[in-house]
Amino acid sequence: MSNQADDRVIIFDTTLRDGEQAPGCSMTLREKLRVAAALNDLKVDVIEAGFPAASPGDFESVQAIASEIQGPTICGLARCHPDDIEKVAAAVKPAESQRIHVFLATSEIHREYKLHMAKEEIIRRAVAGVQQAKSLCAQVEFSPEDASRTEPAFLADVVAAVIEAGVTTVNIPDTVGYTVPGEFANLFSYLKQNVAGIDDIVLSVHCHNDLGMAVANSLAAVTAGARQIECTINGIGERAGNCSLEEIVMALKTRADYFGIDTGLDTRKLYPTAKLVSTITGMSIPRNKAIVGENAFAHEAGIHQHGVLQNAETYEIMKPADIGIKANSLVLGKHSGKHAFRDRVQSLGFDPSDEELVRAFDEFKKLADRKKELFDADIEAIIMHTGGKQPGPWSLADLSFSSSKKAGAKAEVTLIHNDGRSITASAQGDGPVESVFIALEQATTVTLKLKKFQVNSVTVGEDAQGEVTATAEYNGESYRGHGVSTNIVEAGALAYLEVINRIGRRIESGTPSTGGDKTKTAHI
Repeated sequence: MSNQADDRVIIFDTTLRDGEQAPGCSMTLREKLRVAAALNDLKVDVIEAGFPAASPGDFESVQAIASEIQGPTICGLARCHPDDIEKVAAAVKPAESQRIHVFLATSEIHREYKLHMAKEEIIRRAVAGVQQAKSLCAQVEFSPEDASRTEPAFLADVVAAVIEAGVTTVNIPDTVGYTVPGEFANLFSYLKQNVAGIDDIVLSVHCHNDLGMAVANSLAAVTAGARQIECTINGIGERAGNCSLEEIVMALKTRADYFGIDTGLDTRKLYPTAKLVSTITGMSIPRNKAIVGENAFAHEAGIHQHGVLQNAETYEIMKPADIGIKANSLVLGKHSGKHAFRDRVQSLGFDPSDEELVRAFDEFKKLADRKKELFDADIEAIIMHTGGKQPGPWSLADLSFSSSKKAGAKAEVTLIHNDGRSITASAQGDGPVESVFIALEQATTVTLKLKKFQVNSVTVGEDAQGEVTATAEYNGESYRGHGVSTNIVEAGALAYLEVINRIGRRIESGTPSTGGDKTKTAHI
């Protein structure tokens, strides 16, 4: 008898582990906690919070999430190495519900070229890892890395061995996004038919998107008996990413008539969570992205518009409200009070703390003085860029710049430090953004190497807010900052200053980075 109901699938979110391993997606501890809180509100079943052996920062972040997030099972990843497993056990210990996830490659190419191990040694290592993890934690998951390219008979032997060793979940990963739906479903069916005791554990699926089939392959696995899906918000992850959480969840919900399976998630939190992860990682959501893209519920063709006006179901198979999207209507104004602002923020799916609300309301008032029309997206941008942010040590007090084709650009910035100092610096550059950045570096004595400068429009119109993400390198590590303003140069200055502030706080605290390069990465 399986310990997982046939009509319920476990959602295992690995945004903070596999998702964060994508280039440019590293997060600070505070950012990870903010994402974990959003995943908790979304009601995911399992949060894979990180790979504790990767770095001291990763260990710290997993431990912090285990301490502060109550509700989901908190999981950490480990290789089948005793030290890795001990680190996970220690990191997830504060959680109410804990899981250790161990993995070991099983495919012929990995055995020969990466591990240099025979089949017998693979099984022995896998069993030893599971047994050690089981002695430290009630919930143990095992992943045979590159399972989709492993000989089915040998994969069955490995799965049977770890089940006998006491594993509670077995995950079958398509590590390199190689398989196709029919083939993958057949693999799950083969395991169900040939592995003793497989009905007593939860069978899981973890798909990568290299051929664009991560969601399709995951759904195929579900039809063949998988009852846990491993996925990430917005599908972020190594290479082409992972199975997208919002896509897999809404596929199961929208086609409940076909799958007959529920996830238990609060889907109204999907859109706010997707926007949060996009803002924190700097990975913009493509306009045509399924479920949460800007065009997902947009209709431009006249015949489509006419149909939707008559009956939304003519061209919409989901309701925007089901994923937390509100109509982009005009809201509030400069005379609106804090209570009205709080109500609107909560109606958009956010629940900021009192301190975050005060900061957001202050920014809202400033914006209301500068914009003719305020949209829901403006409020979303304010919440995204004020919630969870640490103050200073530097703040932008004033900014001026000029630019001409012949003379180039000049900029002057005035910064205020938390200790009361006020510093003004001016600089010249090829353009206004470069001159502002040089002035900020002169004022703070922090020299950066800009790696990426990305601009997005938050809403529409001549006075729309611009959202800037700046990624810069300092001492060999990348840092990311965000800024929002109706003035793109100012938004860039705020983003660059956030990078400088992050570096300054880290230097002052002497703490290791939780968002820099890791000494180890895990591929499942």
